[in-house]
Amino acid sequence: MKIGIGSDHNAFELQKEIKAFVESLGHEVMEYGGDASCQEIDYPGVAFQVGEAIISKEIDRGILLCGTGLGMAIAASKVPGIRAATCHDTYSAERAQKSNNAQIITLGAKVIGIELAKQVIQKYLESTFPGGNSARKVQQIIDKEKEYLKSKEDGHDSTK
Repeated sequence: MKIGIGSDHNAFELQKEIKAFVESLGHEVMEYGGDASCQEIDYPGVAFQVGEAIISKEIDRGILLCGTGLGMAIAASKVPGIRAATCHDTYSAERAQKSNNAQIITLGAKVIGIELAKQVIQKYLESTFPGGNSARKVQQIIDKEKEYLKSKEDGHDSTK
């Protein structure tokens, strides 16, 4: 698979380690975000880039890293069609894919150690979405998102 990995300045060191690990698993990696020379990089832009790369089929899945993983998950999920899940254990990583068909997982560099991060990522990447009962639930999420987007196109703000 082609995996997009992105981080803000809080997780750049973790990103380097994760990139090497994902490549060792046989995946191609595309990097997003800053580098060691960046003083600060805002996570929303990185999350949007990775989400949009998935939607445009430039990459298959994404791994986003920030201080907690939470901001990245919120931002990435704003890209229409993207489901991002914060995962700090292998069970959640597996379920993110098997139950939710999440295209992106997020991790927090200030929350998780490198060895556990590798286990979480490996479990996520080896898991596939089986469909079944979960497909019905994921479709409900997709349908609601489309409803909100259509409402906005029609000039109605359903968020008020």
